Amino acid sequence: MGKKGDKMTSESSKAAEELQNRLATLGDIRVKKMFGGYGVFEEDKMFALIDSNGRVFFKVDETNQARFQQAGSEKHARMPYFSVPEGVLGDDDLLEEWARLSIMISKGGK
Repeated sequence: MGKKGDKMTSESSKAAEELQNRLATLGDIRVKKMFGGYGVFEEDKMFALIDSNGRVFFKVDETNQARFQQAGSEKHARMPYFSVPEGVLGDDDLLEEWARLSIMISKGGK
């Protein structure tokens, strides 16, 4: 998800489709166009976003924020989302692990 007024790019559309497919085993993963990017949802709770450039961000709280920071992730504006490191994006098992925790956070669980 980008900022209001950002233009949708082919990179964001491709990243949304790929992420949805790769995380399909975790539940009913859906993507929704939002502000030039995408929101990524599981059971109507947004746990990830994709900015207009195709960068993937997962929801964080105090249980996983340090993990993202130690991996060199960047915070997405004022929202509680951090960029997913390349090493995680390149590993299906790690991607699912990190996504699973962000899904739990989005549902208010710890």
